[in-house]
Amino acid sequence: MNIVLTLPGWQGSGPEHWQSRWEALHGFIRVEQHDWMRPLRGDWTARLQDVVLAQPAPVLLAAHSLGCLLAAWWATHSGTVDRVIGALLVAPPEIERADNRVQIPGWAPPARRRLPFRSIVVASSADPFGSLESASRLAADWGSDFVNLGARGHLNAESGLGDWPEGLALLRSLTG
Repeated sequence: MNIVLTLPGWQGSGPEHWQSRWEALHGFIRVEQHDWMRPLRGDWTARLQDVVLAQPAPVLLAAHSLGCLLAAWWATHSGTVDRVIGALLVAPPEIERADNRVQIPGWAPPARRRLPFRSIVVASSADPFGSLESASRLAADWGSDFVNLGARGHLNAESGLGDWPEGLALLRSLTG
């Protein structure tokens, strides 16, 4: 497997989150942010740039929630997107929704430019942070394949995904 960088969302990913489990099981590398509670788009983007450039080979991104918007924002503004093979973008939030804008200011509107690498958006029809329709629109804008997992919540630890082998298979499909 290629080098995989995990991009957690707002508040990070706890020990039972699929990203944390993948890091423990497969040695994936978390892009640690300075402040998980008050995410500043510029700071998060600069940190992702630093971590991507520090890798000895091209990477895959495994993003959750706000991490999806980070990946898209970074791809829109980075001159080194050739260092990314593909991205699994799981449960992107509907950041333009009023309640989300209040909780996470400074991230709306999301980057909507087509991503310069292969990508898959995975969403749930029961995500409290974003509608299936919003995730589908982002996937279309980003040129991503789209996977609807049904009513599974925010696709985090509370969704009961465990080690999430189906997600890992989607991530691996980006290299083929």
